[in-house]
Amino acid sequence: MVYQAQRWPARAGVAISVLLLSTILGGCSTAPTGRSVVDLDARHAGSSGVRQQLLHVARRAIGTPYRYGGSSPRGFDCSGLVQFAHREVGLDVPRTTASQWRHARTPDRRHLLPGDLVFFTLGGRKNRHVGIYEGQGRFIHAPSSGKRVRRASLNNPFWQDRLIGKKTFL
Repeated sequence: MVYQAQRWPARAGVAISVLLLSTILGGCSTAPTGRSVVDLDARHAGSSGVRQQLLHVARRAIGTPYRYGGSSPRGFDCSGLVQFAHREVGLDVPRTTASQWRHARTPDRRHLLPGDLVFFTLGGRKNRHVGIYEGQGRFIHAPSSGKRVRRASLNNPFWQDRLIGKKTFL
């Protein structure tokens, strides 16, 4: 019995060390990598009623034709969709992507929340692009002429390579 009592602390120490090591390594395996933007703990942070209303408006716009300069259900361009959705929930937002980029605030948090804005650089004549983050790595946007308002994935390499920032008016 004395022998077992003396061996227990050594076994407990090994068990605790293994448990700590697996916890540390497990934490490393779930850390975000690269430029992937996912709502890390946004699901646990909750979403305000205004955010949900904003998403409801944006989701209703899915399928609406792209229209350069459009900011109504007859047709949207990317910044027009953002302005319209915010206006529908009582928020005044500038009209152009450049103005939205300048006037929106950059959140202090690392993760995106539904209703945040995601900005992209496209180069050429259409310098910037904006969409409304929906959650689970997806955003809603008005892509370009001949297309319709739709969902896209931030995990798509095209969008990952062009993402320049996240901002919010909420």
